[in-house]
Order: sequence, then structure tokens, then C-alpha cells
Amino acid sequence: MTRLGVRSLEQKDQRTLEITWTDGITSLHDVVRLRELCPCAWCERHRQREAQGQHPAASFDHVRPKLIQSCGRYALRITFDDGHHQGIYTFAYLRSLSERTSADA
Repeated sequence: MTRLGVRSLEQKDQRTLEITWTDGITSLHDVVRLRELCPCAWCERHRQREAQGQHPAASFDHVRPKLIQSCGRYALRITFDDGHHQGIYTFAYLRSLSERTSADA
């Protein structure tokens, strides 16, 4: 089995992050959606409270990535300009969140 990896990473515009994977697939991600779906425990709890009506829904419309770092061979850590940096986005999670994918030309 070939391990999934990132071949290249590019911010296409203010809201679109493009990831080209080592298997030749390119995926596009809305950075606001990535922030909304941060997989860290704090964000998970916050989303549960929102769903139960215990907490107002957060808006991340103006949040952008400030720094993207590799976490070993399996994930990326994204630091957003709102200061949030706890989320570790595994490659499998990012692929599952991909809005559009296509094979390399």
C-alpha cells in the first residue's frame, strides 16, 4: 500500500487551498470550511454545544491560514490568522473534506 502524501500545496486565492497528492489527485479546499471543521478537541466540543443550542454559532468568514506546517508524514497543522492552531488535519481527513478533486493532467 502506498502512503498518501502531499506533493505540493498552494493558496490559489484568499479562500482556496490546493493540495496535489502523491497519487496524482488534486483537491481544492475552502479555508473557511477547514477552520469550521477543525478536528481538535476544543472545536469538536464547541460544535457539539452549537448543535445543542448551548453556544452561538461561530463565524469564520474572514479567517485565513497564516502558516501551514507538516506534521510528520501523515498530517498538516494549520495556523489561522485568528490565532487558532491546535487542529491537526490528517491527509485522510483532508481528502474526505475535499470539495473538488481531479487527476493531474
